[in-house]
Amino acid sequence: MSKEQLADILKASAQNPPPQNASPAKMRAWADEITAGMPLAGGVMISRSRFGPYEGDLIVPEGGDASRLIIYYHGGGFFLFSSQTYRVTTTHLALMTGMAVFAPDYRLAPEHAAPAAHDDAFGLYQWVVAHGYAADRIVLGGDSAGGNLALATAVRAKDAGLAMPSALVLFSPWLDFAEEGESYRSVVDEPILPPHVLDGFKQAYLGDGDRKSSKVTPLYADFAGLPPTLIHAGSWERLRDDSIKLFARMQLAGVDARLKIFYGMCHGWQFFAPVLDEGMDSLTQSALFIKSVEVGR
Repeated sequence: MSKEQLADILKASAQNPPPQNASPAKMRAWADEITAGMPLAGGVMISRSRFGPYEGDLIVPEGGDASRLIIYYHGGGFFLFSSQTYRVTTTHLALMTGMAVFAPDYRLAPEHAAPAAHDDAFGLYQWVVAHGYAADRIVLGGDSAGGNLALATAVRAKDAGLAMPSALVLFSPWLDFAEEGESYRSVVDEPILPPHVLDGFKQAYLGDGDRKSSKVTPLYADFAGLPPTLIHAGSWERLRDDSIKLFARMQLAGVDARLKIFYGMCHGWQFFAPVLDEGMDSLTQSALFIKSVEVGR
């Protein structure tokens, strides 16, 4: 494990703490800034594009197959970040898979409370499969809140009788809003998502709503019939048991699910892929998994 790499990254990040008592707009400006210096993958073209009413980054690798598409929902607790923040992840996934990647800018809380982000995520998938992309040429992916959106979209599509995407790729999906997982209590020193941060995100998006509602978390859904799924989580994150519980429930439902826990990694370590070995390893393994399911071939 690259302990020194991660320690240096966290030390540098601590020099730029989040602003206190800031507006959502100022918090988002700070959040976008913290990854602005990370080098992106070369050999790709990035354009601002619209799929129907949904705008975001479309990333197409040079010589790649733009008819095969990864829809990548960004994280940020339904409150922070954007498609631009996630260009490290999305450009590398495009380059490594040879597929186009579309990262939508879905509506954020508190301006747009639950289930706005979930409705946008599902609406985008509906639009894409109705306008030229075969479902078996689509992969749904995301991290943290975005992992929730990717999984929720697949569950909702199945319940609506839509064709399934070819695969799901989930990085530390945030699913357990009731915090029943043991890692919410045993991981006490995680630097990225301490309790007050998660509580703030939940309040902004969910308010006083049901923490187990199917409108905001797919953790309690029937997973039978979902496509092959890859799940990555870090051992040093409070959300770790969300992934472990999801994996176990998927296996019981007969889903081809695969889980890897990256020892010593905190939440969102893929952000730092160009300067963190485990970050690049997670993206590389994800690309190999996507290729292994023969997306739309």
